[in-house]
Amino acid sequence: MNNQKRIVSLEDIQQAANLLQGSVVDTPCIYSPRLSHYTGADVYLKLESFQNTGSFKERGAYVKMKSLSQEKLEHGVIAMSAGNHAQAVAFHAYKLGIPATIVMPLHTANTKVSNTEKWGAEVVLVGKTLDEARDVANGLAAERGLSFIHPYDDPQIIAGQGTIGLELLGAAPQLDVLIVPVGGGGLAAGIAIAAKALKPDIQIYGVEIEGYTSMKNKLYNLNDEQTTASTLADGIAVKSPGELTSQILKEHIEDILVVDEAATEQAIDILMRKQNIVAEGAGAVGVAALLKNPQLFKGKAVATVICGGNIDSRILSAIAIRGRIRDGRIAELRIEVNDVPGMLALVSQTMADHGANIIELKHQRMMHETPIKMANLDVTIETRNKVHVQAIMDKFEELGLKVSRLTNIVS
Repeated sequence: MNNQKRIVSLEDIQQAANLLQGSVVDTPCIYSPRLSHYTGADVYLKLESFQNTGSFKERGAYVKMKSLSQEKLEHGVIAMSAGNHAQAVAFHAYKLGIPATIVMPLHTANTKVSNTEKWGAEVVLVGKTLDEARDVANGLAAERGLSFIHPYDDPQIIAGQGTIGLELLGAAPQLDVLIVPVGGGGLAAGIAIAAKALKPDIQIYGVEIEGYTSMKNKLYNLNDEQTTASTLADGIAVKSPGELTSQILKEHIEDILVVDEAATEQAIDILMRKQNIVAEGAGAVGVAALLKNPQLFKGKAVATVICGGNIDSRILSAIAIRGRIRDGRIAELRIEVNDVPGMLALVSQTMADHGANIIELKHQRMMHETPIKMANLDVTIETRNKVHVQAIMDKFEELGLKVSRLTNIVS
């Protein structure tokens, strides 16, 4: 415990909070009636997606840079990141009027590169992985005399992120549980120190994405299989957790929960369509863990951090459509009909009678598996819910038409 106090203390975090006043957004902590209803807990959301660059990373980046001497600041800073940390360092370097170099992997999304460059940072694209980018960043730091701004394993970074814990308990002192996304561990470590100091009996759970459970493996001496596959929660897809952060989390958290891609996708969808909140994958894993483990949190006051909202609009659109399919609000049906005049009108009228809106219709009679005197009508429709879809399908069966559902995303 003494070692954790030496790394970062409550006083360090309080000083960081004073330093951050006016430089970052004191983001809202809102009560969520929908999520509370779904889970049986009183659920609060800390919206770090409301920061200038769309994530919590600004806090630690600013605190770290302000800890540097004027001489070091004038020489410039360097960071390695594929997204949110890059933007945070670039943004605050711009605000402080100092040069910034950001090393990003070669295949970083163009939007992330442009969002970093717009703050005047020099972006160096190199390496296939973050580890390769880190090696280059370390080399450039030594070569150019730049100060390296680590994304998580640094006392000032941890203290900066810990200010979220102060704000959470200031806004909702009745909280029983905090659920915090874990990548390298800077966010969870800082929040844990602040929250446990202010309220020792509060429970803190970390959340990792399946296939990237490096912190859980480290803390509990596990050997869960890791992956290199792409993930919605790329912001926490970290292979090498922090040494400082792991020491802190080992002492302060109850457990690390693991969520999969499907749960994360559904959490993004629920936040978007039910709460009007845009969250990236890493920002939604706390909600995914809450929905996946309602028995763990039922009857408790629970907060999770929506740690970022930087998600590609194409991915967000696809998730919204898949969510509507999952809810039964969009359905694709295949109806087998006799290839005679009037059948298309019958199908359209049946849909209209049941209040379904036809989005798209394909009349297929040339498919080799279709009998020569039959045709398939593939119809995409908007409906109210799954019950509504089933009622429409039942009606077609009553009419003697065979109907099947083509698209079904498993919940």
